[in-house]
Amino acid sequence: MTPTTRQPAPPPRFGVEEEFLVVDAVTRAPAPRAADVVGAASALLGERVSGEITTLQLETRTDACDTLGELAAQLAEARKVIADCARTAGLRVVATGTAPVAGAVPPPMTVGPRQSRGNETYRGLHDELALCALHVHVEMPSRQRAVLVGNHLRPYLPLLLTLTANSPYWDGRDSGYASWRTTVWGRWPVAGPPPVFDSAEHYDEVVQRLLDTGALVDRATIFWDVRPSERHPTLEVRVADSAVTAEDSARYAALVRALVVHLSAAVEAGEPAPDVAGELLRAAYWRAARDGLDGEGVDPRSGRLRPATALARDLLDMVEPVLRAHGEHDLVAGWLERLGADGTGARHQRSVARRGGTLADVVDHLAEQTAG
Repeated sequence: MTPTTRQPAPPPRFGVEEEFLVVDAVTRAPAPRAADVVGAASALLGERVSGEITTLQLETRTDACDTLGELAAQLAEARKVIADCARTAGLRVVATGTAPVAGAVPPPMTVGPRQSRGNETYRGLHDELALCALHVHVEMPSRQRAVLVGNHLRPYLPLLLTLTANSPYWDGRDSGYASWRTTVWGRWPVAGPPPVFDSAEHYDEVVQRLLDTGALVDRATIFWDVRPSERHPTLEVRVADSAVTAEDSARYAALVRALVVHLSAAVEAGEPAPDVAGELLRAAYWRAARDGLDGEGVDPRSGRLRPATALARDLLDMVEPVLRAHGEHDLVAGWLERLGADGTGARHQRSVARRGGTLADVVDHLAEQTAG
């Protein structure tokens, strides 16, 4: 009998949610007119575009995709549609974690019972809620697997942040950080890296206790940077700033999917999740948010400082077999090489400001890059 050759399992489907700021084309400040853009864009994108909690923001999302090419095409399409609709209305959309040109504080909120509960619960935290992130969903066979893979992924969250840091400006000034969005977001009661969970049941118990304390409006306000999705059979990785280009978003998502697949195999093999102390992980987040890819990061294995670019190379080496199996290695490796040479969105924003001299120039650059 001829032995059968075991075919590799197809990669899990994945998808992306991107958040954008709507800005006035003349003042370049955030404009409370996201509904105008969403209304026009929904004629072409349907449910793939929607508003956000403030009237300054909108969100696009892809369908569940099998390949990087399919994902990239949907991201580029959505960006072109919203950019065209915004331009027609005298607006622009920009992909950045925070607004370079100062806008209204507190930001105008959309209206509804849930928003009212949020205002009552979080109060002054809503004053700085005009933040934009990039979320990657990777399909999981079960919530149990999603929770356990999330445990393994925790130590890599700061490194993923370094690759996507794109929010150096806040309230019209340079924050000194590569990702000021991360620093602001960390003030929320359920944000940043999650604790380690024994099981999906343990996760649900902790969430219920948080609900009982009033720290959550509902389960949708679980803002941990990795979590099992409440709406999809996925693991949701939420650590990244909104990426400047569709290509950045797509290739980052491919890297995240490869990491999730690699760590899922570790879970299946019964390997325990790395034991990373909470205070060390908090310090790693701080360094990643402050310096992005331009400084040193905390090695998730040793806890020691190393150049962030070296940590990125280590991550690529670790997931290389998965990326090659997906046919995505060269694209992701090329993207990481470019990041190492040219820097992330935060460095690009600062370079534009130095050349042009104003934050309006930064907004114009972001709008051009966002539209592709």
